[in-house]
Amino acid sequence: MSFASDVKKELTEHTATKGTLMALIRMTGSLGITGHLTLSMVTESATTAKYIYQLFLEIYQLRADIRVHQKTTLSKNRVYTVVIEERVTELLDQLSLADSLMLETGMPLSVMESSKNQIIDDSEDYMEQEDRENLAIDYLRGAFLATGSMHNPEQGDYQLSIGSFYQEHAEDLQDILSNLGFDGKIIARKNRFILYLSKSEEIMDFLTLIGAMKARLKFEDVKIVREMRGLANRQSNFESANINKTVSAAQEVIDAIHYLNEKKELENLPEHLKEIAQLRLSHPEATIQELGQMIDPPLGKSGVNHRLRKLLALSKNKK
Repeated sequence: MSFASDVKKELTEHTATKGTLMALIRMTGSLGITGHLTLSMVTESATTAKYIYQLFLEIYQLRADIRVHQKTTLSKNRVYTVVIEERVTELLDQLSLADSLMLETGMPLSVMESSKNQIIDDSEDYMEQEDRENLAIDYLRGAFLATGSMHNPEQGDYQLSIGSFYQEHAEDLQDILSNLGFDGKIIARKNRFILYLSKSEEIMDFLTLIGAMKARLKFEDVKIVREMRGLANRQSNFESANINKTVSAAQEVIDAIHYLNEKKELENLPEHLKEIAQLRLSHPEATIQELGQMIDPPLGKSGVNHRLRKLLALSKNKK
């Protein structure tokens, strides 16, 4: 099961709300006439189909019909269609979703106003006042259930997106997110408009907002593990680079000392240079600090480096 599927499964555990149903109808629904007006909602998730059925039953006491058919594409996924055949006009009027026989392409004003925490008029077309505070959040929950997707955070590619067939609706979703403090972006892809978040902190905040706390905690855990692993790798690479650099520098000095010895120059050096040369040859793996501790009296790192550089310079002058 994908990460997005886990999120959606968690969202279906929430109490039925009109805002969630409103988004699901708006984004997955279509109207038809078979002697009377019908409403059909399509999903590839059995869990979501069951949740939609429960929403209709709990909120409007409407019993939907769930129909299943197999896709003819290579994926062979099952498609679930939730069908309402009674009180459709009344339902759409109450949710401000229909204009004549077409579902609106934008978003109900009640949802937009809810995201601004503003009081709107008392028309029968809008939700009761006690429902308005969370209407926008409930709508976002339904929007993600309808067409939401997420990249697997374990891959380190953070993105959460919601697809809309209509640009107007995508822009309305973007406005809601903006009102709630999110920086959503829109791109056109094939026959859809995709609203997305790409910052990990915003994705975690969005999951919290719509009530997917278990998914948020899992996302956060994965992110922390990836960051710690990345930090460990960078530290390891840094230490390896330092070790290689130290070994290379030590070998360069050893080669210089061997060259001076071949040229019979080593024996003519001052005592302090002969001493450090002999120590370097005897302890090729020792650090600069360790070499300094072997001298009597002990010598600091800068003093040891000065003597080693002197040996390198003398070697180069003799070549």
